[in-house]
Amino acid sequence: MSGTAAERAPRAGVSASGRERILSRIRAAVAGAPDVEITRAYRTSSDPAGAVELFAERVADYRAVVHVVEAGEVAGAIAATLDRRAPARLVVPDGLPEEWARAVRSAVEARAADAGAEPGPGAAAIVRDEPVLSAAELDAADGVITGCALGIAETGTIVLDAGPGQGRRALTLVPDYHLCVVRADQIVAGVPEAVGRLDPARPLTWISGPSATSDIELNRVEGVHGPRTLEVVIVR
Repeated sequence: MSGTAAERAPRAGVSASGRERILSRIRAAVAGAPDVEITRAYRTSSDPAGAVELFAERVADYRAVVHVVEAGEVAGAIAATLDRRAPARLVVPDGLPEEWARAVRSAVEARAADAGAEPGPGAAAIVRDEPVLSAAELDAADGVITGCALGIAETGTIVLDAGPGQGRRALTLVPDYHLCVVRADQIVAGVPEAVGRLDPARPLTWISGPSATSDIELNRVEGVHGPRTLEVVIVR
């Protein structure tokens, strides 16, 4: 390589002066041009009819497990789901509705009684995020149950914003199983409605099915970046 280090070093101000020359030419080229109004006719609403059914269909398309139940059946659906899944250690965030929390406690206590397990690290238990669980502790949990901020029918997307009953983002990104309860009044038709209802200052997690990716040969692998299994209880 020829030249001294000083000669090879980029000269200070070269990039800045080049940028200014380009901007000057642009300003000269558009000088006197009339202002053009840019029309942004974005869709801001969609037909809400059949939103619950469409949401259930689209969520199932992502290979999530979906249950649609009536309002009085949600506790039973949670208990039945956990009975089938049989998690030993389930993370439960603060603010989960008491009816759902009771169903979780009953299912976990029933599993512990059936197993005849003594209290201890291996016993079936509800895990709280207080004090804050480490990544290793979350990874050791069998799953998590949460509510959500809203669901989007057209895309089958669930959005969490760390509100009551949802917990911080890590709770739904690290455990291998996520059971999410979505109420009908939380389901909007499309993304524009969702954006209008969400607070952009909150930590938003958009979930479209279980975590999945594929390699160059399009072999699907689930559970790489989040829960391998997503189960959704939709409450009419």
